[in-house]
Amino acid sequence: MDRNRNDHPPEGMDPGLFMYKYKYIDGESLYFHAHRGIEILYIYSGCGEIMVENQTYPIEDHTLVLFQPYQLHRVMVPPAEGRSYIRTNLTFDPGFMDHYLSAFPILGQFFWNLWRGSLRQPVFYGMNDTRIPEVLEELHQCTKHAAAGQEENTGLLMLQLIRLFQTRLPDVLSNLLHSRGSSHVQRITEWLDEHYKEPFSLEALAASLHLSPYHISHVFKQYAGITLSEYLMQRRVREACILLANTSQSIGEIAVEVGNLSPSYFSQMFKKNKGISPEKYRNSIH
Repeated sequence: MDRNRNDHPPEGMDPGLFMYKYKYIDGESLYFHAHRGIEILYIYSGCGEIMVENQTYPIEDHTLVLFQPYQLHRVMVPPAEGRSYIRTNLTFDPGFMDHYLSAFPILGQFFWNLWRGSLRQPVFYGMNDTRIPEVLEELHQCTKHAAAGQEENTGLLMLQLIRLFQTRLPDVLSNLLHSRGSSHVQRITEWLDEHYKEPFSLEALAASLHLSPYHISHVFKQYAGITLSEYLMQRRVREACILLANTSQSIGEIAVEVGNLSPSYFSQMFKKNKGISPEKYRNSIH
């Protein structure tokens, strides 16, 4: 049974841009899906496990979970006598925060990495000693009743939430460093994001950035924590996820669009990254 449900978006926001369910209660839960937005899951009480792209984490009381857009996950909470599963879910379009973050470049960079970067892990424990539950309660009060300035208040509370993540979860992101190396990585990822649909050429990348091929490969692995090939695969898979979720294109058409790949190679690449086939992924999107 769900209680205290709040599925409507705040006044003035497009449907689907901001979905909030505060402290709803079940005896058990099992779902396997991905979302188009960032999903924040706060578990007040429950036991079970969460699988995020082939990694499994136990559920404990006061667990915080961050799911990136199109990140496949499974939440499994078996029935337990005398023990309820109580959680809050917040799913939102990351673009909603652009306006509010424009005045805070460092926080904005953190959020950009939270949105598109590589998370060391998505699950964090012992969050009851933070202000996160308090801010979630304030969001509930803000979104419960339509009022003047509601969207602005929601944005300000979201800023507080992101700031709490920045201060209380310092290791949430891999290699979020402010250095020349990280600056190079940002330029490299921008180039890869622009050219991922083409056959990859390290020489072309090096020439564009006026760096040696060896230096590019070395600095990217050092600061990003993955190889250029691994990033390119993740970028192509991320784009494929968007197309699978939002279009009726065939697997073969998507394979061509995300890198001029053969359908068989694309399916192998996708399954290696996501753990399931493109067809199953398409059916899992909510």
